[in-house]
Amino acid sequence: MKMHIEFRHLRTVRAIHECGGLARAAEQLNITQSALSHQVKGLEEQAGVELFVRRSKPMKLSAAGLRLLRLANQVLPEVEKLEAEFNGLRDGRSGRLHIAIECHACFEWLFPVLEQFRKDWPDVDVDIRPGLAFDAMPALQKEEVDLVVSSDPENLNGVSFSHLFDYAPVFVASANHPLAQKSWIDAEDFRGETLITYPVERSRLDVFSQLLTPAKVEPGSVRQAELTAVILLLVASNRGVSVLPDWVVREVKYSSDYVTRPLTNQGLTRQLFAATRDEDLEKPYMQDLIRLAGKEARRLQGA
Repeated sequence: MKMHIEFRHLRTVRAIHECGGLARAAEQLNITQSALSHQVKGLEEQAGVELFVRRSKPMKLSAAGLRLLRLANQVLPEVEKLEAEFNGLRDGRSGRLHIAIECHACFEWLFPVLEQFRKDWPDVDVDIRPGLAFDAMPALQKEEVDLVVSSDPENLNGVSFSHLFDYAPVFVASANHPLAQKSWIDAEDFRGETLITYPVERSRLDVFSQLLTPAKVEPGSVRQAELTAVILLLVASNRGVSVLPDWVVREVKYSSDYVTRPLTNQGLTRQLFAATRDEDLEKPYMQDLIRLAGKEARRLQGA
């Protein structure tokens, strides 16, 4: 006859072993002693052997019972761990937070946020995927990622865009560069200049999407660098000019050998958003990440 062992059977064996008798074990399991005795009898009938030595006090497990106890000690901790994980998911204390970043410079802003978030939410699985390497918004809708940092909100079904902060793309040049004498920089000023950018598509760079492409202006050449510090080093050495978010320039503070100027007479303003699925927006850890992000943004902006 096949045995049909349930988790409650394993908990029963463990409780009787720990308590040394039916009465205390029944109290621990929050059932009546009669119900527990009936359960033990049914389990022994399934096994076809005695699981307990009833003549001993305290009540002891037989050799077969000890074998079942070993199984209980292997299985129940894993079950209890899974229950705790499910409880955490239900209560919003644990979960998955995989982030895609469409803003290359945002890595430097996001890492301090995630460091604090990791301390506050140790049971949330955090991962970062560079959203510049794939189409992040469809990945968000397909639940491949859980949050996208983007400056380009879209009207997408089931997706919410939470405003994080505003920033200004600014022109950066060596203090000795002729354009450093201007009060602001227009698209035409980039003709003949070496423009130093992050290694991403033009459509994802503010200098192109907001200024050069609409004006149909091409710089003299484009040079790419992965790190902000390297871009600023090249600019300070008068190897080219760049356009970076104002907060990035303030935060890195590589040297005093370069200056910043607004783009156009009115200046340009961009916004950064956290895109999430609607159903995830109410999760406590998601709300806290957005709160921490806003706090770090205010720090960067000197507010």
